[in-house]
Amino acid sequence: MSLKLFDTVPDFVQDSTQGRLGFHEWAGDSWVVLFSHPRDFTPVCTTELGAVARLKPEFDRRGVKVIGLSVDPADSHAQWSKDIEETQGTALNFPLIADHDRTVSQLLDLIHPNASDTTTVRTVLVIDPAKKLRLTLTYPASTGRNFAEILRTIDSLQLTDSHKVATPADWRHGDDVIIVPSVSDEAAQSLFPEGWTAQKPYLRIVRQPA
Repeated sequence: MSLKLFDTVPDFVQDSTQGRLGFHEWAGDSWVVLFSHPRDFTPVCTTELGAVARLKPEFDRRGVKVIGLSVDPADSHAQWSKDIEETQGTALNFPLIADHDRTVSQLLDLIHPNASDTTTVRTVLVIDPAKKLRLTLTYPASTGRNFAEILRTIDSLQLTDSHKVATPADWRHGDDVIIVPSVSDEAAQSLFPEGWTAQKPYLRIVRQPA
């Protein structure tokens, strides 16, 4: 199956470092970041899992659950977790799916044969509370993921879901935003009573809504 934006991410039941896990039940009504790893005991992924463990309070603050996936069994994950804590200074504080039979990898289209027939590519899926896929990022094996950027995109998704705005290039939380083109000037006057700056009729800059 090839998942596309706004597709429903399918449910699955699989082993993890926190026991048998049903994905939809575990996710509940939270946003979810699911990120895959090619296998255990890989150097770049070791640093990534440590980075996410350190950032977990930031994900929690946004109502986001994080979950990793690697195509090795749970006992291997447990050994790898010890290395992560030792080298990264932070214990694993979120589940890591044990996808030893590649069930989840195949379901979520995480194996790309031109990269490898057996191991997952390093993909990030951002999933909303309705279980819809909202963002995908796929990284090469040699490049560590930027989780600050993933937090930034979640801030944008959550803001733009709540207000009729879009976020410009390099936007960060608190910066000005753009009124979406589908909102007329008349409608915008009630939505944004403090006004906006129209650089062009289609490019209306406004303060970020609270």
